[in-house]
Amino acid sequence: MTLKIISARQIEFEGEVELVTLPGSNGSFTVLDHHASLLSTLTVGNIVYETAGKREIVPVTGGIVDVDNNVVSVCMY
Repeated sequence: MTLKIISARQIEFEGEVELVTLPGSNGSFTVLDHHASLLSTLTVGNIVYETAGKREIVPVTGGIVDVDNNVVSVCMY
């Protein structure tokens, strides 16, 4: 699936990932390939994703995430 992490200043990451874990306002959740569509707010925490067998961490203070058609789009504050 494709992950896009966008801040007010720049595109933090855009690429193919195996999974992404996000700090949702109602608790942390993980998105895998072909996940059902969803829209959620994010809270303070870390976005953790795996790409090419490597685990990457992006700190976030809040934002929103949209999951649709195997694309995870994160707009972070």
